[in-house]
Amino acid sequence: METWRTFLDALKGDLPDFVIGDATATVDASLRCAVYPRDNNKPPHADWAVVGCVSILAPVYTLYAVHHEFKGGRPTSHELFFPPLPPEWRDISHTIARRIEATFNVSALSRETAEMPIPLCVDPHQPPDTTLFHALFTSRPQSVP
Repeated sequence: METWRTFLDALKGDLPDFVIGDATATVDASLRCAVYPRDNNKPPHADWAVVGCVSILAPVYTLYAVHHEFKGGRPTSHELFFPPLPPEWRDISHTIARRIEATFNVSALSRETAEMPIPLCVDPHQPPDTTLFHALFTSRPQSVP
């Protein structure tokens, strides 16, 4: 975890205009960071985040973005974006990717490989809806603090 904390600190230096959060959850098979906008007009949470995931099971990582719609301060819906990300998030995702690769010596998992169905249950997903992404990273990508 010391390397992870060092990574997060370095990422804060790389992206000083953003809030960097540790989105790691004990139920996931990855370490996750989330990059949020510093100026947030939608309390109590940001309406978007770019997320970087480093698998603890294989030497791979992935990136994605999540956009939340809020009503009454609570998220009501979400949309996930996978690389290539929309232009407004590309520079952030490239910075996260470079820092992950330099720190952990891992490779990006292709979207095609990540979407491969696997014969495992990864709560709440069950075959045939479980993918390699769920097993290597997270089964709830929309859930970021």
